[in-house]
Amino acid sequence: MSRSAFGGFGDAAVEFYDGLLADNSRAYWTDNRETYERDVRAPMLALLADLEPEFGPGKVFRPYRDVRFAADKTPYKTHCGGFAAPFYVEVGPDGLMAAAGYYVMAPDQVARYRTAVDDERRGEDLRERLVAAGADGLEVAGETLKTRPRGTDPDHPRLDLLRHKGLYVSRRWPPDDVLHGPRARDRVRTVWRAARPLAEWLADHVGPSEQPRR
Repeated sequence: MSRSAFGGFGDAAVEFYDGLLADNSRAYWTDNRETYERDVRAPMLALLADLEPEFGPGKVFRPYRDVRFAADKTPYKTHCGGFAAPFYVEVGPDGLMAAAGYYVMAPDQVARYRTAVDDERRGEDLRERLVAAGADGLEVAGETLKTRPRGTDPDHPRLDLLRHKGLYVSRRWPPDDVLHGPRARDRVRTVWRAARPLAEWLADHVGPSEQPRR
């Protein structure tokens, strides 16, 4: 990973993705690859390196979409994501986003999650952590069931939490001058710190999937 100090995303980062939205093609990517490397990928690597002492080593997601089973065959992602699991950061045409949690849980993770939430002590602890994250300006999100999990009491005091199949907190900033300077790192660090209690709860009570990958 690059050890260059993070000085902000390049001036052309947002424009690069605006152009990719308009022309998601190999020709556009080839013509603008240098911009991606200079203004997007290199700063993302530097950002993750700066945050590594506190949050652990990070990686940058590949820019290519997996289109094998997708109806949309456009080849490139229209954002750049980096992570130091379970912490995540993204830059793209809509600006900057920082988040933490489990975007999608595998079936075995969902089972452990619901067992923990069903327990009053652990479930209410999670609610308190989410309330605190909200007070810090983070949005609670994640895919949920439209109804209740099978066999769940309709009057369960934590039914709203039991519906979750993914759970994370995040904050977004539209493109602005901060994106292109070192204070963007402060935004990400602040969100990750505020999200740490949720990350710790998930690590303690859910953990990574134990199911083999197909």
